Amino acid sequence: KALADALKVNQSVVGLNLSRCSIGEEGAKALAEALKYNEAVAFIDLSGSDIGQEGAKALADALKVNQSVEGINLSMCSIGKEGAKELAEALKINKSVKDINVTSNKIGPEGAEALAETLKDNKSVELI
Repeated sequence: KALADALKVNQSVVGLNLSRCSIGEEGAKALAEALKYNEAVAFIDLSGSDIGQEGAKALADALKVNQSVEGINLSMCSIGKEGAKELAEALKINKSVKDINVTSNKIGPEGAEALAETLKDNKSVELI
């Protein structure tokens, strides 16, 4: 939470590696809130941080307004199909994300289909 609070005002940090830091759902929600204000962070690695579906939803909501994040690694974060669907909805609006990693999240056919559908309209995503 302290890091998220700092990111609300800091505009010099461009990369954030919190892989395997066990930030969980609450940490993801705090980070998401910060991303609504931060215009500098371009790359985020939350791999292995078990943010869950609610954490993914919070990040998706933030990506609807944030236009600085270009890459986000959510591999092994337990986002499930609902988290993938939320991210897909965000990517319909967000045009800055170029690379999003959702490997090892059990997104299933429904989550994969939602992300694939998004690619029909979103031309900024280069790697998924």
